[in-house]
Parts: sequence; C-alpha cells; structure tokens
Amino acid sequence: MWDYTDKVLELFYDPKNQGTIEDNHEPGVKVSVGDVGSISCGDALRLHLKVEEATDKILDARFQTFGCTSAIASSSALTEMVKGLTLDEALKVTNKEIADYLGGLPEAKMHCSVMGQEALEAAIYNYRGIPLEAHDDDDEGVLICSCFGITDAKIKKAVRHNNLFSAEQVTNYVKAGGGCGSCLAKIDDIIKEVKQEYEKEIASTNSVPANTKDSTLGQQKPLTNVQRIALIQKVLDEEVRPVLIADGGDVELYDIEGDKIKVILKGACGSCSSSTATLKVAIESRLRDRISKDIIVEAV
Repeated sequence: MWDYTDKVLELFYDPKNQGTIEDNHEPGVKVSVGDVGSISCGDALRLHLKVEEATDKILDARFQTFGCTSAIASSSALTEMVKGLTLDEALKVTNKEIADYLGGLPEAKMHCSVMGQEALEAAIYNYRGIPLEAHDDDDEGVLICSCFGITDAKIKKAVRHNNLFSAEQVTNYVKAGGGCGSCLAKIDDIIKEVKQEYEKEIASTNSVPANTKDSTLGQQKPLTNVQRIALIQKVLDEEVRPVLIADGGDVELYDIEGDKIKVILKGACGSCSSSTATLKVAIESRLRDRISKDIIVEAV
C-alpha cells in the first residue's frame, strides 16, 4: 500500500479539471493538446490547454489519463497549477513542483509528475507549431530501455534535473530499467557520465580568475562564520538530504573547520560501497557550487 498524502488522495477521489476542451473556434482563443506515454506501458496522459492568443495566457486546462492514483493526482495538480499562467511561465513548471503541490509522492511514483511536465511541454510546443523533433531530443539518443522505449537522452535529462545518482531512482522517475532489468548497468554508466560532466562544469566555473568573479559580484561582502554555517546547513537540508532520504540514507552536519566540512553519513549511505561518490558528487560538488570551490567534505 502506497503512503499517499491527503492531497494526492483528494485529487484522486475528486479530480479537478478532468475531461476535454472542445475547440469551438472561439475568436482569439486556441486549443492545444499534448500527449505522452502509452497505454501499453501502463501510463498515458493527454493534456488540453485553452490559450488566449493575444496574451499567451492559459485560460483553462483539462486532462485525460490512464494510470494509477499518482498519475491522476499529478495530472489534476498540473491543470490547477498552470491555469492563469502564460505559456512561458508554464514551461518553467517542474516535475518537482508538481510533486510538492501534492505534498510529495512516493519515490517509485515520481515518473507520474515527470509525465505531467512532459505533457505540458508537448501541448505548448504543439500550440506554437513547433514539431516534436525540433524541441525534444529524447528520441535522438541511443535506445537504452527497450521495455519502455527510453533513450539515453531522456535518462540524462532526468538525472540532471532531479539530481539522481542510482539506477533505482532513474526507474522511479522515467521507468527505464523497470522491465526486464537488462539495461540497469547501462543506466549506471549514464549516471556516472552525467556526474563527470557536472564536475567538469564546476571545475570550469571555479577556474575563472578571481578578479573576473569580483567584478561580477560587485561589492558583495564575504560571509560571516554564522552566515556560512547557516548556508551550508540550508544547502544540506534543501538540496542534499531529500535526495539521500529518498534512497534510504541521510547526512548530518558534524563540524566545520575552515573549508573542511565534516559530516556523518546515515542509513544506507553509511553502509553503501559508493559512499565516497556520495560525498564527492552529491554533497561536496553541491556545496562547492553554492558556497566555495575550496570546500572539502569528509565523513566522520
């Protein structure tokens, strides 16, 4: 039995905006539809948008879905979230925001929020007359999961946008690896590749000459020790811990000695053979990106 929030159950038992929007050729208004998923794979979503052409504002949104409790609730939440937004504003809605609107989703059901985000993108690009292949590179990559038709491009996108670092998490977000499981090793390789690319980006950013950085930051004052500790804790609480907890682990700030950050890995992270990767990729890289390139994270 999944542990659903009250909001998820509310929108499952009493979905908002379920149904279709008929195109009555109303002057100044256009209806667009976005389709994702397939019934054969277990989940499918069709999103209908009614848009005011002069302002690009979404006047109404409705959905039709074939799927589970999370799929119905996520689709209903999405329609509530985008009504009143412009198309450009709606494109900024993330799958994480859909899940947050619902008060959270079970980790194994996060792919439902991803499906909602993809349907929204499809509907908006259809409205603008942009062919799918011109804006979505998911189908241009190498097929990794033949069971669900998922390419390496789509896996990379999910890893980057949601800071995933295990094949199990990738399965939860895009279903890849959830069938026969023969592609799990390939998924692990893709995760490593994305993390290496991210580390290179961080290294490139940190290699900018100090005088150049200062000129862009203006007269920003250095952080006090109290501010620095508070910022480190904030990054851990808001960006690192949710990912680790979802995978059965956790991290606690233990001590700070200059640029050396000491943490305690808990749960699955404490006994995991890849704990070093967790330290360097999930924690150290994030703190270096947010606070200082000189930070070193150690486990105690």
